Amino acid sequence: MKRLISCEFNMDTGCVELVYSDNSMISIDCTAVENEVADNLYQRSELDYLIYNDPLAYADLILNGDPRVYLKAVTEYKSQES
Repeated sequence: MKRLISCEFNMDTGCVELVYSDNSMISIDCTAVENEVADNLYQRSELDYLIYNDPLAYADLILNGDPRVYLKAVTEYKSQES
C-alpha cells in the first residue's frame, strides 16, 4: 500500500500536490476547483484559507468529501435584522 510522503501547495503551479511512497503524485488544480465549486468571494476565501493553512485537509475535502456542502455550511450568510 502506498503511503503519503508529502502534501503541500505549490505556488508556481497553483496546485496542491500529494506525493506517495511509490513516487506517484496527485496534483489538484486549485483554480479549476474554485471555478467549479465556489459561487462567491466568501467561498473562494474559505478554500484559499485551507490551501495555505491546511493543504492536507483541502486535498481530503476535494478527493473524498463534498466541497459544495462544506462551503455552504461554513459560509452561510445570516443577516442581522434590527
